[in-house]
Amino acid sequence: MAQWNHMSHLIPRLSDETINNLYPPAAFPIEVRHFLAEWIESQRWEDLSIEKLEQESQAQAVLNQMIAMLQSIAQQNANVVDKMKLMQISRNMIVFQQEPLGFGVMVRDILRKERALLNESQPPPYQQYTRNESMCSNMKDVDHLVLKVLDVQQTRQKVHQLQEELNWERENYEGFQGQIQQNGLDPTKSDVKKLENHIQQLEYNLKAMFTKRVQLLKESVDCLDQCQTQLISRLKAWRREQHRATIGHPFDDNLNPLQTWCEQLLGVNGKLRQELMLIGEPIPKLQESLEQLLQVLIKSSLVVDKQPPQVIKTQSKFSTTVRYLLGEKVAPGKPVVLKAQIINELQARSLGGLPSDNVGELINNTAILEHNTSSRSTCATFRNMSIKKIKRADRKGSESVTEEKFALLFSTDITITGCDTPYHIQMISLPVVVIVHGSQDSNALATIIWDCAFSEADRVPFVVPERVPWRLMYNTLNSKFTSEVNTNHNLDQYNQHFLAQKIFGKPDFADDFSNMMVSWVQFNKEVLPGRQFTFWQWFEGVIELTKKHLKTYWSEGLIFGFIGKQHLHLILKDRPNGTFMLRFSDSEIGGITIAYVSAADNGGQKIQNIQPFTKKDLEIRSLGDRIMDITDITHLYPEFPKHEVFKKFFSEPQPSCIGYIPVSLHTKVGTEAGSAAHSASSPAPLAGSPHNTCFHTHQSQQSFSPQESASQDIMETVSASTVEFNQFSPDVFSDQITPTGNGMDLDLDTLLRTFES
Repeated sequence: MAQWNHMSHLIPRLSDETINNLYPPAAFPIEVRHFLAEWIESQRWEDLSIEKLEQESQAQAVLNQMIAMLQSIAQQNANVVDKMKLMQISRNMIVFQQEPLGFGVMVRDILRKERALLNESQPPPYQQYTRNESMCSNMKDVDHLVLKVLDVQQTRQKVHQLQEELNWERENYEGFQGQIQQNGLDPTKSDVKKLENHIQQLEYNLKAMFTKRVQLLKESVDCLDQCQTQLISRLKAWRREQHRATIGHPFDDNLNPLQTWCEQLLGVNGKLRQELMLIGEPIPKLQESLEQLLQVLIKSSLVVDKQPPQVIKTQSKFSTTVRYLLGEKVAPGKPVVLKAQIINELQARSLGGLPSDNVGELINNTAILEHNTSSRSTCATFRNMSIKKIKRADRKGSESVTEEKFALLFSTDITITGCDTPYHIQMISLPVVVIVHGSQDSNALATIIWDCAFSEADRVPFVVPERVPWRLMYNTLNSKFTSEVNTNHNLDQYNQHFLAQKIFGKPDFADDFSNMMVSWVQFNKEVLPGRQFTFWQWFEGVIELTKKHLKTYWSEGLIFGFIGKQHLHLILKDRPNGTFMLRFSDSEIGGITIAYVSAADNGGQKIQNIQPFTKKDLEIRSLGDRIMDITDITHLYPEFPKHEVFKKFFSEPQPSCIGYIPVSLHTKVGTEAGSAAHSASSPAPLAGSPHNTCFHTHQSQQSFSPQESASQDIMETVSASTVEFNQFSPDVFSDQITPTGNGMDLDLDTLLRTFES
């Protein structure tokens, strides 16, 4: 399903019209492409043609299988919306049983259009899916090269045979000449003349064959040069894909095909050098070309297979693996030891020898190149490397330490079998940011993400643009979000628009942001208006919250996500009371809030926002259970009963332990929480009678919008005497009302005195 993985990243950037034309809702909805992606790409659609009527039965079988699979997926899908939609789609597709071949051709054309769109999309370039095709093409080029070398060898053998035949005939001719001189024979006799003509023909053929041999050698060297250029390009592309995998782009880390390619080209180079030695006459130009190609191949075959972490904390252990693709060709004997050094950006730009200035001290920075027979890989693994100390460069302007990029340089001397001299080879890792404290992690990661997403393929290390179009930024945010959360549910156009409004600080801007330029400063230097954090710090907080607590909710489409208040009001304004939506908080890092419709005092309606639930809140009580607790919300927008769509998220009641009073935790908001607080301030009941006492403490919160209201966790002790512990203030804020209710602020001593009384 490699093609669909790329399409899922491209679709958010396509217009609705393009998407509907590509996936006709009445014939082949996008849901079919999504849920059956792997199966669809495994079928042989390209074999189908509307003219080949004999393929009707094959097309019919594929169509029936598709309908059956849709129905099966629908039955197994826990999401009610997806389930109903897939069942309807499978029923609609039955009409194509009258023309199954036409349906198959339609799917074939859709896949072709996808490939065309992916090839046109920039960036990211569509490389992953075409890799197998390009690899096959490259292998054909290598096969062609091997055949050319075989032709050179056969031509050499023919030259040798002609030379032997010529030598034999010349020997015969000299014998005839001796007989003629001794016996006085006529030298014009036909046998002698024939022999002379034959010798002349052999000399001509030998010269022509020798010329052909030299020409074939030149063509073979040129062909080798082309194949090696393709290989180097493919190795760079592999490293580029490895780099972009940091932001969630698909990446196939299999190096075996590239290793085979390297080994084949090394073998060809050796054979051609041997042919040059056997030719008898030196051809300096070809010898120099082959030596240069050999040197480039040997030096380019060192690859950082497993990159080190791109954010490294000093005094912390980390690992990395370096692989040599020509490992099986390394000369036996002395073990090959690789050494790692840390280098700064300036040193990375002037690689050639060993860095003269030591910018950091690495511990456990050597590893032996070892061959694994079963996997045919030759690797050096640095298992317990650590940066003991780091030397910073002079910073420019407002540049922080988390913006400074380093890299690990791996180097060694290596000798290849068949080569006389060792070669010094080296390779640098992807850029890394070195930090000394965990609090720097988020800002360091922002530097890495900007570098991975927006650096050019053949840049000067480690140059990045200062500004990029918003469409590229959004594509990066979407890729990072979906890969970190491990979901196929992408951010939609509403999410995109709100994110743009937030990063540009334009909440009222309704036009297209696509071509507006967003800067590194806006991404992670300047704090957001009215906040104490940057855009990236806020967005990363949402990723962490979703990854740890909300993955399934998001993947099933239960969370609307990123949405502004104005858009929220527009969507909910005509919905019945109790309709709610789940959105990420825009006022604090890593929060999710519930916006819902409720009755206003004047008989109308108002939109209220419950104070965001953070990671700590959801660790205490899950989002599903909190939704179950809150009686004011009944239907998820647009009209799904919460007890149906969130049923599987509700926790089962836990049996109480014998001998203990059972305790339960509930979430209360608004007047419920206010009444609980009011009961806490009422006079104490008489001894022996039931009573309800509420304690609450203010929890330090980051500043939040007055449109968002406070949520409360109430611990209820179920007994004749109920005591409720209120975690937050009972104050409630809405878009139309002012704060109400006064709670009690009790310190620890007051609480203890209350218990004692």
